[in-house]
Amino acid sequence: MALLSTDRKLFLGARMKRLRRELGITQARMAEDLGVSPSYLNLLERNQRPVTAQVLLRLAEAYDLDLKSLSSDPESASATGLSEVFSDQMFRDLGVAKHEIAEVADSAPGVSEAIVRLYRAYLDQRRMSDFGAVGRPEDGALQPVVTPSDWVRDFIQAQKNHFADLEEAADQLRENLRPEPQDFASAARERLAKAHGIQVRVVPVDVLPESVRRFDHHRKRLFLSEVLTGAGRAFSLAFQLAILEHGERLHDLADRAAPPDRPTRNLLKVSLANYLAAATLMPYQAFQEAAERTAYDVELIRARFGVSFEQACHRLTTLARPGQRGVPFFMVRVDSAGNISKRFAGSAFPFSRFGGACPRWNIHSCFRTPGRIITQIIETPDGQRYFTIARTVARIATPYAGEDSELAIGMGCELKYAERLVYSRGLDLRDPVATGIGPACRICERPACPQRAAEPISRTLTVDDFTKSISPYPFASS
Repeated sequence: MALLSTDRKLFLGARMKRLRRELGITQARMAEDLGVSPSYLNLLERNQRPVTAQVLLRLAEAYDLDLKSLSSDPESASATGLSEVFSDQMFRDLGVAKHEIAEVADSAPGVSEAIVRLYRAYLDQRRMSDFGAVGRPEDGALQPVVTPSDWVRDFIQAQKNHFADLEEAADQLRENLRPEPQDFASAARERLAKAHGIQVRVVPVDVLPESVRRFDHHRKRLFLSEVLTGAGRAFSLAFQLAILEHGERLHDLADRAAPPDRPTRNLLKVSLANYLAAATLMPYQAFQEAAERTAYDVELIRARFGVSFEQACHRLTTLARPGQRGVPFFMVRVDSAGNISKRFAGSAFPFSRFGGACPRWNIHSCFRTPGRIITQIIETPDGQRYFTIARTVARIATPYAGEDSELAIGMGCELKYAERLVYSRGLDLRDPVATGIGPACRICERPACPQRAAEPISRTLTVDDFTKSISPYPFASS
């Protein structure tokens, strides 16, 4: 393991201090857990002493940590965002190395996020100026722009898409419902009626032409559109119960996150309520045990809990309870044009902050085989390999649904976990065939890619009259 390498001293002060703050414990408590003196821990946190292998192992044992999470990860979410920023042409002369970016992202995540937000504001302002809507950034017109969806996505990812408080609330709600297997909806309807005096009605699409769920607070009616599937109706009922029975908890969690404005806070609260609803439909312990027993067969899991393929995949990304962890998955949802509308990860995956998914990832090609699960082993530019599955899912039905009625779900994990998945059976995982992918084309430096849509902004284009390369945008190697 790289962390235990003896060729260099490890100074992990910032990471240890952040871990302690996340756990909400004092230096004295952590020192006791690690079997060291408080003064020695203080020296470790101030990077005045290197971290020994013994201390690392005690950290892993005391706090159920993957030691990799303490390393400077050049492919972490923060590092990936910074890499995209510093690959811009304006920074080319600085030659900022990847290890420098990883160190900054790890030791100062707040500063890293601030830089990414400023860069996002710069790009947004530049796009707006192209349409003549605002002045140019260089004219002093730059305004910070962080959309509610960006902020909420980053907040959820910072928690590694796991909320212990909401898991506890879901267990309480499930205990109150005591649903029969495969019949959550009936138990939820009964609970809404008896505990809250709320009646549930399924109505024609013309009654709710632009929504699929509406709660009439005054008349105590919950209206569900007929276009919702059985899984969709069950989720809507679970969402309503989450709001009614744990609204204060959701309110407190949203306030504690300190979102920048009311629209962001509202979106965060709804996102947390969605998490609670999913955890109620798929209670942690039962879901994690079922996932392990079925070798993560999503179709079997989906059928067992009466949920959709997408709901099951999303829930699989949240299995990070200490002592009962599942495979750390990431998940994305894209449309046929490649636009990403959902992305979650139980561990680090180099999602692009300013672009879509790589076209070499077969999540795009699964639109040619609707409803069928396809697999692929992908390799990122740093050499990290992932085992992935992809499948199309249907959008919510509408009278106007046509060729664009499908989305694609992509889910994956590090290759070392692939042997635990039913989808890897029969594959040679020791010497696999891997497809190289990258981030957005503008920052991807993978050479000779036939699917490249633009030259990398960090390299010089080398088009000439004498050679036709397989890539439409050949570039110099340095």
